[in-house]
This record gives sequence, C-alpha cells and structure tokens, in this order.
Amino acid sequence: MRYAAIDIGSNAVRLLIADIIENEGSISFKKNTLIRVPLRLGDDAFLHKHISDKKAADLVKTMQAFRNLMDVYKVSNYMACATSAMREAKNGEGVVKQIKEHANVDLEIVHGQTEAKIIYASHAEQNIDKTKNYLYIDVGGGSTELSLFSSGELIASKSFNIGTIRILDNQDTEESWDAMKDFIRDHTRHFKNVSGIGTGGNINKIYKLAEEKDKAPLTFTKLKSLYSYLDSFSLKDRINVLGLNQDRADVIIPACEIYLAVMKWAGIKSIYVPSVGMVDGIIQTLIDENYVKMPLN
Repeated sequence: MRYAAIDIGSNAVRLLIADIIENEGSISFKKNTLIRVPLRLGDDAFLHKHISDKKAADLVKTMQAFRNLMDVYKVSNYMACATSAMREAKNGEGVVKQIKEHANVDLEIVHGQTEAKIIYASHAEQNIDKTKNYLYIDVGGGSTELSLFSSGELIASKSFNIGTIRILDNQDTEESWDAMKDFIRDHTRHFKNVSGIGTGGNINKIYKLAEEKDKAPLTFTKLKSLYSYLDSFSLKDRINVLGLNQDRADVIIPACEIYLAVMKWAGIKSIYVPSVGMVDGIIQTLIDENYVKMPLN
C-alpha cells in the first residue's frame, strides 16, 4: 500500500510517495520517491496578494505530473496541502479549482495552526529523549511554525508570518517578529533546558553543511558560525563555489537568521535535525486517520 503527500509551499512544491509498512500490529512508512519543484509562489503572494497566471499555470502542470505519478505508483490515498503563499493570495481558491478541474487533485489551503499540527505529526522526536522539553521549529518560505512540548505532551503551538521568501521580499513586519518573540518567551520561561527540533529544507541543508556525525544535535554556536560563513559569500558564489541550488542559495541566509533568533529567545543551546518536514507529517496524518480501517496481517 502506498500513500502520497503534496506540500505546496511558498518556495517549493513537493510530492512524497511512501510505502506503508505493517509490522506486528504497528504501522510505519518508508519514503519511496520525493520530488521537489521550486515554483516560488511566495514572490507573487507576498508582494501582490495574487498568484500570477504564469505561476498558476506552472502549478497546474506540476499537479498534473504529480497526479500521473500517483496513478503510476498506484497510490491508494493522498493528501494535498497548500500553506502560506496560497493562504495570502486572494485568488488562492480559484487556483484550487483550476487544479481540481485540470489535474483532478483535491487541494486544501490549510491554516497556520493546522500546518503546525501536521508538522508536529511527523513524530520528529521519536528517536530522542521524550522526557525532555522541545521546541519544534519549522521555517518555510512564508511562515514559521512553532510547537512546544514537554514530556511528550504538546504545550502550545502557533504559526507566524515570518519566512525566508517573505524576508527576501521585505514583507516581514516588526509586529510579527515581536509576536513570535513574546510567544516563545511566554511559553518557554516555565521550562528549563529546552532543546530545539528543526524541520524543513533549509535546516536539513544547513545540517548537511555542518557535517555532524551520528545525528548529533547542531549547537547554537556552530549554527552561528555556519551563518557567518555562508553570509561571507555572495549569492553567486554560494551557487558556484559552495554548490547550493539557485533556489536554496538565497533563502538559506534568512533561514539561519530565523533559527538563530528563535534559539536565542528560547535559550536553546542545540537543535536536533531529524530530516523530516511537512510531507512526512502529511503521510503520518493519513496513517493516523486510516490505520484502524487497514487490514493487519
């Protein structure tokens, strides 16, 4: 059995096809195929509050390709979610209708709180000490989702309009930064020794550049050093010298700035990077919703 997850983000669009594994009454999944298309819808949405005809057409073509791949892989269930960029675009619902009509994909524009819950569903903490206090930090192109949990219990969760594309387009506001700072300080001050869990494409890339061994957490000091190193290169050299993809080379700088700010405000000294994201959370959400109906061998 296979499930699929589609994440339409502000920077890129992703499709994850996963094999569902049944083992002695428990159900998990293994990633089969992951495809990423850098459409960067956020440039339209944050600057003009509208998805252009060109980008809408590209998105429809991408969804048609994803639909065909899901059919070929014989996907039995899927969920498609659009986040910050489509939330802000006034024609977002119109684009959703185009996708349904031309690609036969049912797409839902999810609220920030729902996005945070889906990311939390990825169970990124399962391989670390659940008795400790953790702050999930997911940095996207248009928003940052934060979820605080202690001893495995979710304490608070919120989405903020602070993201890498939004910062590059100068569409982040002082009010949003202050709101995120207040949320962090209000909810973490009651807990000692909060650790971070970072999810999303940028922190995954940063972690690879850090070359940490044995899945060791990334320290605040190491992240700050990496940020200074990356920022010392021009955009062109980040692409040509460091070998970063063009659509990663610019957003990785504001991503570092967001992670560093959150870690500083929360007093986080190290961050775990389990290499999961929104698509992993979608697959897990599908499993959580449907496993009772699935026949176990």
